[in-house]
Amino acid sequence: MKELLINSILDEMQSHISQEQLLCLQAILSNVLNQFEIRGKESLEMECLKENNDALQAFISAKKIEGCSSKTILYYQSSIEHLFMNLKTNYKNITTSDIRNYLAQYQETKHLSKVTVDNLRRIFSSFFSWLEDEDLITKSPVRRIHKVRTDTLVKEVLSDESIEILRDNCTEIRDLAMIDLLSSTGIRVGELVKINRSDIDFHERQCVVFGKGNKEREVYFNARTKIHLKKYLEERKDNNPALFVSLYSPYTRLTISGVEVRLRNLGAKSNISKIHPHKFRRTLATMAIDKGMPIEQVQKLLGHVKIDTTLHYAMVNQNNVKMAHRKFIA
Repeated sequence: MKELLINSILDEMQSHISQEQLLCLQAILSNVLNQFEIRGKESLEMECLKENNDALQAFISAKKIEGCSSKTILYYQSSIEHLFMNLKTNYKNITTSDIRNYLAQYQETKHLSKVTVDNLRRIFSSFFSWLEDEDLITKSPVRRIHKVRTDTLVKEVLSDESIEILRDNCTEIRDLAMIDLLSSTGIRVGELVKINRSDIDFHERQCVVFGKGNKEREVYFNARTKIHLKKYLEERKDNNPALFVSLYSPYTRLTISGVEVRLRNLGAKSNISKIHPHKFRRTLATMAIDKGMPIEQVQKLLGHVKIDTTLHYAMVNQNNVKMAHRKFIA
């Protein structure tokens, strides 16, 4: 590489200086450049790519050990890879300005919400903080990028009437049992599809679910759910251990998307908009708070590690606020 560089310089200079001067220049270049390691642009880019990938894979391995779900791992990996692809810089040289500019441009071009931008910021913060903890960088460039302020939106919950209308429009006992289980337990859709028949304890009206990070917990259902679950299982003709399966042969375990589509279609049939599994979870949390369940118990019920997460789900009914004001203040 050094000889190629020297010869290129000499070729450019031969029409400007004498042969004797060229020989002198050659000697000087050889002497000076011998003190340095010279690599081509492609070699540097390949080295940068390899170092970035090695750091990312080490970080991903750490997250797997921590128990992050495959969905979370994929989100981390794709987000950081996209950052590297756009910056084309070794992770050691990425600055606060680089990340700020990336987030601003990405938000503008993709029309991202503030929530999504802040999710990306948190991912980058986790990655660079880990690099700092591992002594791979001196200081995380994300430290000075503060949380993105997002608008506080009051998310809708399902009224008792809406849930009854959904039940009335169920033509399959499976769908009725599924709605009852979501309503009375507040479990995540990912937890719902993993439940097996053997996980159900009808005597105690409870079942075992595996939440985020494969954490096991018990959830509880009401008498109506018990009746409909029993009836559904009694009518089943397959041997699949899954609690909820497709309506037709080969009776495969229901997937997350399968549940989402089914509920969305039931919502359309019932003239109720935005019906999705998570809405049942939010509804249960709100109802529990409104009826006076301690927030710590709601946290346990929903399987949240941090109580702050529970508070995001639980919205206090405005009528209850009004009554409490009259009782304690007015």
